[in-house]
Amino acid sequence: MHTPPRILVVDDNPNNVEILRMRLEAHGYEVVTAADGEEGLAAVRDQLPDLILLDIMMPKLDGIEVCRRLRADPSLPFIPIVLVTAKSDPKDVVAALEAGGDEFLTKPVDHAALIARVKSMLRIKALQDTVQGQAAQLQEWNQKLEQRVTDQVAQLDNLGRLKRFFSPQLAELILAGGADDPLKSHRREVAVVFLDLRGFTAFAETNEPEEIMGVLREYHAEMGQVILSHEGTLERFAGDGMMVFFNDPVPVPDAAARAVRMTVAMHERLAPVTAKWRKLGFDLGFGAGIAQGFATIGAVGFEGRWDYGAIGTVTNLAARLCGEAKPGQTLISKRVLASVEDLAEVEPVGELQLKGFLKSVSAYNVIRLTE
Repeated sequence: MHTPPRILVVDDNPNNVEILRMRLEAHGYEVVTAADGEEGLAAVRDQLPDLILLDIMMPKLDGIEVCRRLRADPSLPFIPIVLVTAKSDPKDVVAALEAGGDEFLTKPVDHAALIARVKSMLRIKALQDTVQGQAAQLQEWNQKLEQRVTDQVAQLDNLGRLKRFFSPQLAELILAGGADDPLKSHRREVAVVFLDLRGFTAFAETNEPEEIMGVLREYHAEMGQVILSHEGTLERFAGDGMMVFFNDPVPVPDAAARAVRMTVAMHERLAPVTAKWRKLGFDLGFGAGIAQGFATIGAVGFEGRWDYGAIGTVTNLAARLCGEAKPGQTLISKRVLASVEDLAEVEPVGELQLKGFLKSVSAYNVIRLTE
């Protein structure tokens, strides 16, 4: 609604136009005029009045045709139309209302009736504008809600994708902005843990597939809980072998300590499980290797199948130490020892000649945690 309300008077009789103008302006309304139907259509689109007083009997286009065209134009907002005519035949009234008119006045126009109709129609116009405004606001809210739902669905998809590689806590932290994009290739110092079951190859060669899968499910379930509770990043697992690292994607100040604590917890958790396996005749034990150093980390694969990987000498060293570990042992490198010497009691196992390393490697077995 305009302030003051704007009323368009369409009549081919200048005297009628002038009378209506004076009466309406006396009540504080803004009045614009048109001398025929074509001018009236143009004035509606140009001025967007709040109310139209439309004469029926006019040259070129009569009021009923103007009314039909206005109502057929979807680009126009709702504008009340009061049809004004000297005709009093009920058929004319019906035709005018069916064409889209909202009210009807007969000439000569009674002043009191005119002002009453105008006020009534402007109340309807104000109400309609309010409803349209609320509808527009509701549509905007719906669009925002749809976008929010779309964003949240995408976030859930990303969360599910990230949980393939990281603990739920880390995945949620990444999405909350607490870590850089982990899938982008980057270089970082990490503590890497390799672990597997001693004797698994021989076990797999001599037992039924159902027994093998049962052992793996139990083993993965136990190890998975420990990895998640220590917020480690599971790089991959293949059969009985797993690789876990710390300090990526979220940096931590105690990566090596976390790795050692995790493997100690794994030994404790698997002790009753391996005892049960031995009763079943499954000669299986658990060993691990831990190394610390720089690795290149990020997504590897192709669209539709991405994995999260770490590449570097540190991963090879952890894997070789794991291969040398006896059942119940966790072998750590000298660099890891320097980070955890106040945390764990260790024993040296000597200089190891490891495949892929020209020089011998000092290795130490973790006996227990001291704090």
